[in-house]
Amino acid sequence: KVGFDQLKLWYQTLDDLLAQKKRVEKQIFLELRDLFSLQPDLVFYDITSTYFEGGGPAGLGRFGYSRDGKPRNRQIVIGVVMMDGWPVAHHVFAGNRLDQTTVMEVVQDLQARFELNRVVFVGDRGMMTIGNVDQLRQLRQGYLVGLQRRNRKDTADYIALAETRSDWQPCPMGITAAEKSAPPRTRVVEVAGKEPGVRVFVVHSDEREEYERSMRELSMQRARKDLEALRAQVDKGELKEPDKIGAAAATKLHRNHGHRYFAWDLRKGKFEFFEHPLNLAREKALEGKYVIQTEEPNLSAVEAVTAYKQLNEVERGFSHLKDLLELRPVYHRRDERVEAHVFVAALALLLDRALEKSLRAAGSQLSSPFAWRALELMRCVEVELGTRRKRCVTRGNMHVAEVLRATGITELAPPAPPEDRPCLM
Repeated sequence: KVGFDQLKLWYQTLDDLLAQKKRVEKQIFLELRDLFSLQPDLVFYDITSTYFEGGGPAGLGRFGYSRDGKPRNRQIVIGVVMMDGWPVAHHVFAGNRLDQTTVMEVVQDLQARFELNRVVFVGDRGMMTIGNVDQLRQLRQGYLVGLQRRNRKDTADYIALAETRSDWQPCPMGITAAEKSAPPRTRVVEVAGKEPGVRVFVVHSDEREEYERSMRELSMQRARKDLEALRAQVDKGELKEPDKIGAAAATKLHRNHGHRYFAWDLRKGKFEFFEHPLNLAREKALEGKYVIQTEEPNLSAVEAVTAYKQLNEVERGFSHLKDLLELRPVYHRRDERVEAHVFVAALALLLDRALEKSLRAAGSQLSSPFAWRALELMRCVEVELGTRRKRCVTRGNMHVAEVLRATGITELAPPAPPEDRPCLM
């Protein structure tokens, strides 16, 4: 059981930690820069969310777009900044904050705290607005961002232009792709931007095309089933009034993105649906393709794709934050305790990245989640031998030994706690 005094002491450590957040993050950045020759020219930024059980705090806890499938729970939005695969900073926003409204706040914080003269900001679709791009130009910062495919007409124009080109360049494939009998290709071609100095790259991924095609076919199957059921209702006379039929059709087309694939008609009381002559063709043309925009003059097309793909590292970090490091759900009811909770998880993510990089450098094939689970086999135990007590650490198995070798840990004897400091165990 945990007593109130002990719980109060634990919470006080959260308050003390949060008070040092800016200083700690800057010191971590400086250490990483010196130890690993960190090159802070590319800054990767992405957004996630996590939800509350209970009411949540009144300030940060808001209803918004839930990436956890919990739209009825209040949430917070978390932005993570990474460089060379290392998390160097994070931000906690109210749960209803839109992605694009956080960009300039993060960029200005990087300038002020880390004293970075110029960086190339790398962000996913939805991060950039025309206003954000203009502000980055004013601040003399670079950018490399994905463009939304459906909400921007110029994106479809760029893809259509790319289809007429024959000078597509192959991009390096990952290890898992290279091991397949028919390795999926990723190709890129640069097309003319619509503003001076703006460069646009259209990327076509075979793997992504296969996935998006399968998802479209599944959605079409479900939408077709809904529309066939509606047609049967109309044929049976269960729905007769045109406005009710139209409302039912709109509802069914809203599900499974049916409006992207089908259109319908009502003539002389007979309901018919058919493949949309424009929308479906546009959806097929988008499959497997994404568009990247930048104004960096010295970045090649292949380098742009490679850099943009590194955003996957941020997304993988989010997965570790939420699952392995148990960021979600959040139970705190005060804003500052919520921020401290996220800070602890962010520091744990830093250790996770350090472990993973150590494993790779040692040639180990173990993933960091597997390594953490293996280390759970190690236990600090206390043995009583008559009047004597001795502390020791269990050795674990072969995987534990592999992790210890990769991290260079040889001394397993647990340190004795200082006599003048209370033990929290």
